[in-house]
Amino acid sequence: MIQGTEVDNQLEQSLIDIAVESWRFSRLFGKVVSKLDAGESGRYINQLRYFQKKVEESLDSNGLKLVNVEGQPYDAGMAASALNLGDFGPDDVLLVDQMLEPIIMGSHGLRKEGTVMLRKVEA
Repeated sequence: MIQGTEVDNQLEQSLIDIAVESWRFSRLFGKVVSKLDAGESGRYINQLRYFQKKVEESLDSNGLKLVNVEGQPYDAGMAASALNLGDFGPDDVLLVDQMLEPIIMGSHGLRKEGTVMLRKVEA
């Protein structure tokens, strides 16, 4: 028999998985909509915002939050793994150029580490 906490953990993990895939889909959909002309894209942008809001509300009601660190200075202690960290030197100042997967935080701390691509800050 499955224990209550095990079921809760499975439900939370399922919600996190759906949220991550929804986040990826939203980014892709946003790129596609940006290629449409302004008159045509407005309705789709509003639908995308509504979808994103519903995902955030569902996460919030379960004590979870998506965290996007794009454009922020990279810190080795950040709750995200950098796929291209090896491309840079130890003295390079780095920014998070792109989030490939968001960070998911819960009421008790980190629930899922994010994945990022970095870029060097040009002096």
